[in-house]
Formats: sequence, structure tokens, C-alpha cells
Amino acid sequence: MAVLVLLMFLSVSGGSSDIPFAVVWSALFHFDPSDMRHLVVTDLRLPRVAASALVGAALSVAGAVMQGTTGNPLADSGLLGLNAGAGFAVALCFAFIPSAGYVYIVMASFAGAAFGAFAVYSVASMRKGGASPMRLVLTGAAVTALLAALSQGIALYFNVAQDIMFWTVGGVAGVGWNQVAVLTPCILAALAVSMLISRHITVLSLGEDIAKGLGLNVFTVRLASFICVTLLAGASVAVVGAVGFVGLIFPHLAKFITGADYRRIIPVSAVLGAIMMVLADFASRTINPPAETPVGAFAALIGVPFFLYLSRKQKRAV
Repeated sequence: MAVLVLLMFLSVSGGSSDIPFAVVWSALFHFDPSDMRHLVVTDLRLPRVAASALVGAALSVAGAVMQGTTGNPLADSGLLGLNAGAGFAVALCFAFIPSAGYVYIVMASFAGAAFGAFAVYSVASMRKGGASPMRLVLTGAAVTALLAALSQGIALYFNVAQDIMFWTVGGVAGVGWNQVAVLTPCILAALAVSMLISRHITVLSLGEDIAKGLGLNVFTVRLASFICVTLLAGASVAVVGAVGFVGLIFPHLAKFITGADYRRIIPVSAVLGAIMMVLADFASRTINPPAETPVGAFAALIGVPFFLYLSRKQKRAV
């Protein structure tokens, strides 16, 4: 946690134009509205760094919860249709309700994430043998491609391509305190519930039959987990767009560090995901200033090789 706080402070200080640490400290504790550097810190950099940390934690915990409840080591909100579903709902909002406020966009994003997940699980469960890990991933890839194509078609037909391009590539540029204010309670509530049910997720991760034998109400745990994942993924996509692979990588790293107990995996995943997103945001602002590199590109750069490694391990499950 101390590393995360330090990195957030460094990220606020660095960028296309560096701001000395003393000025950042002064802006935080002795704010002067007449000082332009103070305004840059408080109105531009601080909200985007806070949003980066929240989204990183949200996506990472969403992946951990999905992996624990489904027994699928490849589970991730980006791979299983939630991000694409949320992006599709956002595209519909821009096309048909252009005057919708930010709260309505977030609500639509929640609904889209739930729809994407439901579509993937429904299609993957149709074949004999149920939704195996690799079948879920393959179905998720197909549903994601379909929803992405529909989103792009809506963007072109209704001339809202520029409005939704930000959600397509992923990034925190332009995030302000209004967005953070909407994002924070949704994510914190879902993170709190995820921690409350973490012990049950640990039991469920041992297998459905074992969990039922131990008296666990599997349906209730999965329903609570689904709601948490929908809130986490929906809120994240509504703010930063489709950033994938964060929820795939860091739950595995957290499990390697802490063991198989989700009471430890979930908080460690949250911290690791937050650190990664803060670093990705910092890199996006500093690699090619004043232009910004999409944050999603950095996540994919790390996540794709990791996904290929995991899918190779799971190839016999098809």
C-alpha cells in the first residue's frame, strides 16, 4: 500500500511538464487558486491518478472474483464480454440519448456489462459438458467481437465515433472529480462486498460439489459475485473505457504471493491492479508528450503474452 501511495504522488508530480514535489505538497495542503501549477495538480492530475488507482483495483478484483467463482483461470471482464457489453451500452447512450448525464451513462454501462456476461455464459453453456474454461474464453471472444462491431457500426451510422473513441482505446485523460465522485462509491461498495464473501469464494474455488458438501449456498455466492463484478467492470468501463487483461494477470500474481485464500487474494489483487494502472497512466503521459498513448495498449502489452501462456496450460480443457 505504501508503494501505491508513493507511486500516486510521483504520478501527480510527473507528466508532459514536471511539477516539483514541493509544489505538489503545497497544492494538496496549502492550495492557492491563483497558482496555475496548483490547479494542474488538483483539477487535472489528481483526479485521473485517483481514477487510475480505483479502476485498476476494480478490474483486478473483478478478475479474482470471476476466477474464484467459476474455476476458470482465464476469467477476466475483458475476455468474458463484460467490457464489450458495457461499451456497447455506452455507444447506445451516445446515439439515442445524447443529452444523458454521466450517472445515466454509468447505469447503462452496468446494464451492458451484465448483458455481456449473461450472453457469454448462456452461449457457452448450450453445448454438452457445460461452460468449460476454454469454451468460456472462446465464446467470450466471439461475443466481444460481435458487440465491438455493433458499437462501431452505431458510432459510424449515428456520427458519434469521436464521442466513443475514448471508450474504445481506453484511458483516463479528461477524467475529473465529477466522474471520480460517481465511480468511488460504486467501486468501494463492490470491493467491500467482495471482501465479505471472500471466505465463501475460497470454498467455492475448491469445486462446486465440495462447496455444496460443506453447506455453502452456491447460488447466493455466485449471485453476489456476479453483482460485484458487474458493478466493478461497469463503473470502470464507464470511466476509462475498455482496458483488458488487468483482471487476468494480477489475481494470479496475488495467488502466487499469498496462496489460495481469497481473503488475501482479493486485497492483494486490488493493490497490484491499482499500482499497474497508475504506472500505465504515468507512462501514457510521458512516453510521447504532449500526445497520450492509450492505457489499454500497456495492459495488452503485458496481458497478451500472459494470456497465451495460460491458454496453453488450459488447452486440454477444450
